[in-house]
Amino acid sequence: MCKLKYSKMPLMILIVNMFIAQVGVGLIIPILPKFVQDFGVNNATLGYLVSAMGFTQFLFSPLAGKWADQYGRKIIIVSGIGLFSVSQYLFGVANELWMLYVSRLIGGIGIAFTTPAITAYVADITTEENRGKSLGWIGAAMSFGVVIGPGIGGFLAEYGLRLPFYVASAASAFSMVAAFLLLPETLSQEKQIIARNSLGKSENIFSQVALSFKAPYFFLLVLIFILTFGLVSVEVVFGLYVDVKYGYTPKDIAILLTVGVLMGVLVQALLIDWLLRRFGEKSVINMSLVLSAASLALMLLPGSFGYILLVTTLHIAFTSILRPAIHTLLSKMAGEEQGFVAGMSNTYTSLGIIIGPSIAGILFDIHINLPYLFGVTLILVSLAIPVLSLKKEKIAA
Repeated sequence: MCKLKYSKMPLMILIVNMFIAQVGVGLIIPILPKFVQDFGVNNATLGYLVSAMGFTQFLFSPLAGKWADQYGRKIIIVSGIGLFSVSQYLFGVANELWMLYVSRLIGGIGIAFTTPAITAYVADITTEENRGKSLGWIGAAMSFGVVIGPGIGGFLAEYGLRLPFYVASAASAFSMVAAFLLLPETLSQEKQIIARNSLGKSENIFSQVALSFKAPYFFLLVLIFILTFGLVSVEVVFGLYVDVKYGYTPKDIAILLTVGVLMGVLVQALLIDWLLRRFGEKSVINMSLVLSAASLALMLLPGSFGYILLVTTLHIAFTSILRPAIHTLLSKMAGEEQGFVAGMSNTYTSLGIIIGPSIAGILFDIHINLPYLFGVTLILVSLAIPVLSLKKEKIAA
């Protein structure tokens, strides 16, 4: 691997790229219902449009991660940002429903390209000692983009419903140019050729997933799926849960989520490096799992708005620690397959996002507490995963 001297400039470019992409994903949330009214569609179509991006993200993440190992990080990052820019522009100019679907599908491919390649790039330019801190900043950029995206979308929509998509497209195009001009390639031609000959011939997603079954880090990928599945199951019904149980308004719900995610951003940006250096990845993962389960269980207890705000903030903060800790450990175990591993991580995340909401809806219809009890159970079951991962790692060694 062509290891660069650690530099803040490439990392800053990657942080900005990740932030812009997540803002683009989030800004559609407050606009979409009103935007599609002109197309005369039903509410189910809104769900399909949201799911379309996750579908192509799932399909292309393992391939994009593999290509990042075979052809270099830079070309995949630039291509991903470019595709996302095209998708945002297409959504803005769409005058037929099929154009909206095409836009979302292309956007999913763009995200699938960008996220694994950025994670692999960070692994290339950092040492094991400072990798956790850098991945924490990337995670903070993702979280902050998710938080601020809907607000930016709602603000720009006051000047025209299509304006947010044009702005997002222009910002992505600028980010693409900056990445093309300023990001050096971190993977040597020799390493790329070796990767083309050693990671398998098939480009089929199922064979790529099958390859991950044999890897020493497989149990960490399972952990990512279980956590995403459980957490998304909780998050998707959070608004309904506090509405039914407490009668909270959309403003109340926005306050709960915004404060919680902002705390998660601060934790990822400021504490991840210290936690990983002080306790190590496996201990941090175990600790975060226990505290996440405990805070989630506390949400089931009745309380004031201040109490719900506190436990929600704690839960989001604890879960915000998990992802960079897991990704840091994955990166250390990945060796020369940084792109492939990052792509598979994105794939397992996408699977959780696709499956989790439907299960949560079914459980919520049975009883409003069931999604939370289910989430607590999954998190507690996940406690076994780091132990299994460690055993697997020792066997592989």
